[in-house]
This record gives sequence, structure tokens and C-alpha cells, in this order.
Amino acid sequence: MHELGITQNIVAIVAEHAQNKKVNRVLLQIGKLSAIMPDAIQFCFDICSQGTVLQGATLEILETPGLAQCRQCGAEIPLEKLYSNCHCGSKQLDLIAGEELKIKEIEIEEVCV
Repeated sequence: MHELGITQNIVAIVAEHAQNKKVNRVLLQIGKLSAIMPDAIQFCFDICSQGTVLQGATLEILETPGLAQCRQCGAEIPLEKLYSNCHCGSKQLDLIAGEELKIKEIEIEEVCV
């Protein structure tokens, strides 16, 4: 399960950017063609965040659908799997979206003194 390693890296990156401030929320963008299972990331997040500034933080996941452009006819087509055909029959597709894994937002707790 490579999601455990990915989640450990996400927690480490967010913790570094938080600079020892409590993190309340993290928004991830995961492409549907990325071979990363959002449910597994969600499961691993609570485990990986224990004892860090992310402990108790909410993880939100935004799934990005697959999208490609056909080299032959120029059409943009939605993709459910990586190796698909265009409506014109061409297999020559340039991937536009769907393989992302991005930390889109980090919400950090403000401490008023």
C-alpha cells in the first residue's frame, strides 16, 4: 500500500509549512487517474498525523476527473482510464488532468495573545 508512504510525506510537508502551528484542515487534490486511492489516504491520515501539529486536523479530498486532448482531431475528452480512445478513434491522447496529487490548502490555527 503506497498510500501510507504518500500520506507520511503529505503530513511531513504540511507540518514543515505550518512551522509548529496547529493545523485544522488540509485540502488535497487527487486525480482519478493517479492510481492513488483517496479512501486509503483518508485512513492513513489519522494514523500518520498522530503526535504532529496535524493531529485532529480534517482532511478534505477533491478528486479531479481525467481529461485529455486528442492529437488527431483536437477534441478534449473525459477519461475514466489512462488508455482510452477519442471519439474519432485515435489513441493519440495528451493528458490534461487526472494524475494530480497536490496539497491545495492548509488551514492553520491563529493564536491571539
